[in-house]
Amino acid sequence: MTDLSLSRGTVVRPGDADWDSARAFHSGVGEPTVVVRASEVDDVRAALRYAAAERLDVMVRGGGHSAWGAVPGGLTLDLAALDDVRVDGSLVHIGGGATWGGVAHALAEHGLGISSGDTASVGVGGLTLGGGIGWMVRAWGLAVDQLEGAQLVTARGEVLEVDATSHPELWWALRGGGGNFGVVTRFDFRAHPLPHVVFGALAVSGDARPVLRELRDVMRSAPRELTVTYMDIPAMDPNAPAGASITVCWVGDDEDALRSAIAPLLAVEGVSESELGVRSYPDVLMDMPPADPEQPAPGFLGGNTLLVELGDDVIDRLCAFREANAASVLFLRSLGGAFGDVPQSATAFPARDAQWFAMAGAFDVPGLVHDENRALIQAEWDAIEALGAGLYGNFTPSTDPGLVTRMFPPETMARLAEVKRRYDPQNLFCRNHNVVP
Repeated sequence: MTDLSLSRGTVVRPGDADWDSARAFHSGVGEPTVVVRASEVDDVRAALRYAAAERLDVMVRGGGHSAWGAVPGGLTLDLAALDDVRVDGSLVHIGGGATWGGVAHALAEHGLGISSGDTASVGVGGLTLGGGIGWMVRAWGLAVDQLEGAQLVTARGEVLEVDATSHPELWWALRGGGGNFGVVTRFDFRAHPLPHVVFGALAVSGDARPVLRELRDVMRSAPRELTVTYMDIPAMDPNAPAGASITVCWVGDDEDALRSAIAPLLAVEGVSESELGVRSYPDVLMDMPPADPEQPAPGFLGGNTLLVELGDDVIDRLCAFREANAASVLFLRSLGGAFGDVPQSATAFPARDAQWFAMAGAFDVPGLVHDENRALIQAEWDAIEALGAGLYGNFTPSTDPGLVTRMFPPETMARLAEVKRRYDPQNLFCRNHNVVP
């Protein structure tokens, strides 16, 4: 067997005293062959050389929210110790194992922010490499649009400094192509001044269709400072109140400007203000408790899509899907603005002309969903997804290897495959939405 010795990190195998804690991740409990807890870049290099020699697939773990952590076998590379946040003016250097909650708190001390996801415990690495739709997506774009450089360890153990002028094709692929090309041990972001945000929620009751049509129309001309989410969830999720709501986030502390922008929404029957005020950005990130192995999450029948237009027909279909399935969720996030300023060819992320991100799905709960209904529910969603222009890989619990072909258009897939062939010809990094070399 190939030697696996680390500089400062630790190796954990089945039978070791801390095996159970090492194989647990935020979304469940894995069954890897070995876990490497890296403490520095040299540990990452050693782990990858070992994995290549032993022909072990590599699962890179940052925040641990990925469904790929449950796939048996392979080497899990835990980057949690690589969580430094170093601020150099507006340039921020972030370790590959950091989580967005820690980053947001560190940046708040400097009056800065980076548009990240919605959840504090989500890893910087996974979210960024997949694109990163966050609360400031209309003001600042995706997380990858704020990225200026990265330190990456390749499948061969080489350490590369990657940016627009150094390894430009790899730089293109990293921004939206996922973790297919190496292990990012440091991200370099350009942060933005962000002393506060105005954040709040509007309660929605009754028929959602007129509400969503007004929301769509408001966002067509809304200032870029405003990003919104519509969510309708069943009474089965302990992490969020049941029912429909619109969450609003305004970059800055101008509460009057936000109220002016959303005034047409509050005029719609069934919409009322629930709470709204100036807050610190770290305080708006959600805390999601780790999965309980004794109560595994139910299956999910549905998916997501990036919509160029939120037409009346799409709204009707989404609402009908939610109404037909009692244990289902509907989620919409506004895009456009800075998200659409980036040319399609500049990054691997799909559908830069999308104005909305939509996700819907029914929870496969025994007694509520029967065998004969599963295929029908999935077919209903597939018909909605077909109206979109791409799929957001970060927002799916599926490990279906065919999903990646629905994420990217053929020309993007071909370009990603070329980069994959150059930097990971053995497909060591396949525990992701895998681009096959």
